[in-house]
Amino acid sequence: MAHVRLFRHYLHLPFLLLGLIDLLVLIFSLSFVVFFRYFGEMSFFLANWSYVLPSAIVFGVMSLLAMIATGVHQSRLEDGMSGMMLRTIMALIISLPLSGMAYLIAGDWLWYLGGGSVMTTSAVLAVLLLGIVRTIFYAVMGKDTFKRKVLVLGSGERARQLLDDLTTPLNRKGFSLAGFVPLPGEHTVIPEDQLLRLPYSIYQHVRTHPVSEIVVAVDDRRKGLPMEDLLECKMEGIGIVDGVAFYERESRKVALEMITRGWLVFTDGFTVSTVSGLGKRALDIIASATLLVLALPLMVLTALAIKIEEGLKAPIFYSQERVGLDGRVFKVYKFRSMRTDAEKNGAVWAQKNDARVTQVGAFIRKVRIDEIPQVINVLNGTMAFVGPRPERPVFVEKLSDSIPFYNERHRVKPGITGWAQLCFAYADSEEDNREKLRYDLYYIKNQSLLLDLLIIIQTVEVVLFKKGSR
Repeated sequence: MAHVRLFRHYLHLPFLLLGLIDLLVLIFSLSFVVFFRYFGEMSFFLANWSYVLPSAIVFGVMSLLAMIATGVHQSRLEDGMSGMMLRTIMALIISLPLSGMAYLIAGDWLWYLGGGSVMTTSAVLAVLLLGIVRTIFYAVMGKDTFKRKVLVLGSGERARQLLDDLTTPLNRKGFSLAGFVPLPGEHTVIPEDQLLRLPYSIYQHVRTHPVSEIVVAVDDRRKGLPMEDLLECKMEGIGIVDGVAFYERESRKVALEMITRGWLVFTDGFTVSTVSGLGKRALDIIASATLLVLALPLMVLTALAIKIEEGLKAPIFYSQERVGLDGRVFKVYKFRSMRTDAEKNGAVWAQKNDARVTQVGAFIRKVRIDEIPQVINVLNGTMAFVGPRPERPVFVEKLSDSIPFYNERHRVKPGITGWAQLCFAYADSEEDNREKLRYDLYYIKNQSLLLDLLIIIQTVEVVLFKKGSR
């Protein structure tokens, strides 16, 4: 099924159709509330429809933009209907002040956005209607409608990585595999039941067995690709996508074992303009200052709790050397969550149920309160609000020797929160850090203000459900 790319993220056509339906529901919700609040009679309402419509459209567009920013429609495949509706509620909460700002700019034109009760009631009604409409939509369309049928060209190691990483039960993928087509003479490691040994060309096969995309996941392209076949397929409207790009799009991480330095040089992304850099710095300052103000009562209570548990002389904060932008070492600040002698035998990764963690420390680590003092690092410029988590020099040295491209994560400032923190649990081993790097490279490649905002919003989910904390 065809798809389009919006703000460096892929949206499939069924999601665009659902987005249009959502927009109509949102417009209807505000119009319905305005009708009962100000009119009551249909004839009077229709006579003044031209005054209501601009407000309803702006409310709908603001809400839909917030939904796009929070990944509402894509989340259906990953989090189910409950996750989709939770993000919808978050998006509508965000959209209310946005609609209020629109009223301040054009109050005479958007008169019906001036009443807070109208917008709040409209948002509540919209949640109820969206839940009903989406349930009907998915029942009518069927879940397989949202999956693209994909044929993989190749049966070697690259193809097996796609099979292993993208078809696990935990990965609610947006595609279905039609099979793997081996090239002549290729070393095959794909299970026989997944192979398609075609007696004719790929083009002839897809004419009778339609697919949306052909993924080229061949280990050695020098052995020759059926270029004429692939060209015929592309001219018929079938997407031809490289295995690395397909892996990135579907898993939202970079296929570390598939990439080379040449790929890093020639692929799109990994670029930061001066304008986006200034925008990111402004977002860092605003987000950090806001967090500092909102969390100040929590910080005071945390300091008191640490003193009560360990005595008046016990230190509240601790600082630790971490590796930041361009490999420069800096001091990171946190609330102390471990005993003062936690590393008397040297630096080690934090483990699950770590005995060195205090009772207060266990709680503040679970809800991420221990990270709040890092706003100081953001404000002084050694960290960003969003970015790869900074690691300690002793671990960086070890990991750089064993994991390819590990130092590339130091091309941007480290952050309080990041893409890897949303998508992967705490890393306490070399293999975990390898997996985490895949997500970090995805963020560095695709970083934008929109992605940063999405990460900040979704970090609330990490805190609420204690994902990835140790």
